[in-house]
Amino acid sequence: MRVLLTGHQGYLGTVMAPVLAAAGHEVVGLDAGLFADCVLGPPPADPAGHRVDLRDVTADHVAGVDAVIHLAALSNDPLGSLAPDLTYDINHHASVRLARLARHAGVRRFLYASTCSVYGAAGGDGLVTEDAPLRPVTPYAESKVRVEDDLHALADDDFTPVYMRNATAFGYSPRLRADIVLNNLVGHALLSGEVLVLSDGTPWRPLVHAADIARAFTAALAAPREAVHDRAFNIGSETNNVTVAEIAEQVAEAVSGAKVRITGENGADPRSYRVDFSRFRAAIPGFDCEWTVKQGALELADSYRKFGLTPEDFERRFTRLAVLRTASDAGSVDDTLRWRR
Repeated sequence: MRVLLTGHQGYLGTVMAPVLAAAGHEVVGLDAGLFADCVLGPPPADPAGHRVDLRDVTADHVAGVDAVIHLAALSNDPLGSLAPDLTYDINHHASVRLARLARHAGVRRFLYASTCSVYGAAGGDGLVTEDAPLRPVTPYAESKVRVEDDLHALADDDFTPVYMRNATAFGYSPRLRADIVLNNLVGHALLSGEVLVLSDGTPWRPLVHAADIARAFTAALAAPREAVHDRAFNIGSETNNVTVAEIAEQVAEAVSGAKVRITGENGADPRSYRVDFSRFRAAIPGFDCEWTVKQGALELADSYRKFGLTPEDFERRFTRLAVLRTASDAGSVDDTLRWRR
């Protein structure tokens, strides 16, 4: 297929593009480029693509495309809380507009990167399935719920939206993010000798490696229509349902000499949930995630050492909020996070 991959210069997109290409697809990128320079290690070989803000996409960008994989977004809770109006403008309205343009252009499959954060304060001891009530507690998660609802309204015999509710990502990417839990804890441990947890460590988190997300999207792209049409799928593995305290212990094992310190100063995080991932395995026979949290922690520690992660990079270049603040302070982007011309 000819696949439009939005967010191809982001953390997940940089991992996903070569996986799609290896599966035989022609990948066309689309990205505003806000995080294109967040590179740790050798610069990635990006596919040809469009340098355009998601809000400025036109029909020309989706012409001749067979499928869209939509990753582009303001991509974490602190960013969403900083500018909730922008979060809804980009993550919700621009995403639905892209889907409408794609549908009108004859695109047959639209894979949407949603999140397990839509379950929010799920509570309870059971595993959360895709049929569970959605209780988003942040603008980021709320925007994902709204897009899923609007894509459902667009589904028809010729347009197949699929809602890929990814667990919290981890793992090395040539375009690194240090502001997601495992990546952050490994970096802090390596640079300071301490695995610092500011919550009380009790919340449950489902985790999934970036490479497993890429494999899941590639599988969903090729799946029979009836297996995925207008369906939501949790993406991850029950093995990687872990508490924050357990994540910290895995990090301490991966970074020799690091000590766990749980301060509890931020209190108990209301976002706590364990997730059932069996629906996707049933829809895609033979698929399963390959990476465990422990393997990911070891991979990250090795990559950070190999490519010389520094405290400055860790705090500024690989933290989304810091990157945007730096660009704003420098006058490179305006108040709407568009590049100044």
